Amino acid sequence: MKTAATALALAMAALVVVPAHAGAQPPPTAGGPHPVPASFVDGLRAEVQNPLGEHPATNDWDCELTEAHPRPVILVHGTFLNRQDNWAYLAPSLANEGYCVYALTYAAHPDAPWPLSALGGMRTMEEGAGELALFVDRVREATGADTVDLVGHSQGTIMPAVYVNELGGHRYVRNYVGLGSVWRGSTAFFLSTLFDAFGRVGIRDDVQGFIRTVGCGACNQVIAGSDFFRHLWRDGTPYHPDVQYTNILTRYDEIVTPFDSGYVEGPNAQNHVVQDFCAQDFSDHVSIVTDPVARDLTLNALDPRNPRPVGCEFVPPITPLQS
Repeated sequence: MKTAATALALAMAALVVVPAHAGAQPPPTAGGPHPVPASFVDGLRAEVQNPLGEHPATNDWDCELTEAHPRPVILVHGTFLNRQDNWAYLAPSLANEGYCVYALTYAAHPDAPWPLSALGGMRTMEEGAGELALFVDRVREATGADTVDLVGHSQGTIMPAVYVNELGGHRYVRNYVGLGSVWRGSTAFFLSTLFDAFGRVGIRDDVQGFIRTVGCGACNQVIAGSDFFRHLWRDGTPYHPDVQYTNILTRYDEIVTPFDSGYVEGPNAQNHVVQDFCAQDFSDHVSIVTDPVARDLTLNALDPRNPRPVGCEFVPPITPLQS
């Protein structure tokens, strides 16, 4: 059975082989209610149909905050993804609940040809954090909000820590929600083991330098044991005391390994495993962003004073293959 990573790779390959104009349709009209698709593939399809676009449920710069939802929500995508393809499910889900939703593409290579230019999270997380800082300032200015909430996926669960901890972002972030959090790094694909071996023979730096040269500065950083994580944990926790954290994990995560890398306790943190709420939910690292349980947990994290029941329904594995 193909892994979710393989499924995502095949879907991304489709962006390359399908011309941008093939089957292209105008993006949906802004406003609501917004249709909510059931598959991660819908986000990739949207990128093909509207290259470098944005989801119509996001980035309404005239959106007015309400008493029920006084803070804008900023969505922070994962590695190789962007503001459009990562959020085809969660962006309309949040907008339909009355949130003002914003999303950026960070750390991309904008001078590369499409679809390479559509791959965000490619440069270092420090560079991404600088772009996030500017985007938060823009959202705050447009909405008049003092603080924002962040919802991230994969690399988007840890890159904002640079903004919060190093760039003063703790003053402007209230809730920090992670889907497939990776606070201790990942051992996926045995890369951390290989890097440890390379380190013993003195060539780890050369290997990391090669990966940076080919265009993915963040790829070294997300590996367990990297300099990035040693620095992040230098005070014994990755958390800032002024921010509220929620980590949403799945036992079937094949990219963040072990899956509980993102399970970090703290007085200002909650940790949730999808399968603790729904044993018949088999969502993985990719499909957690289209998962109903993860959606409900995210909504509760953003509005803890008005919690809703967390539903449970069968979610098959490798949901990115569905369309």
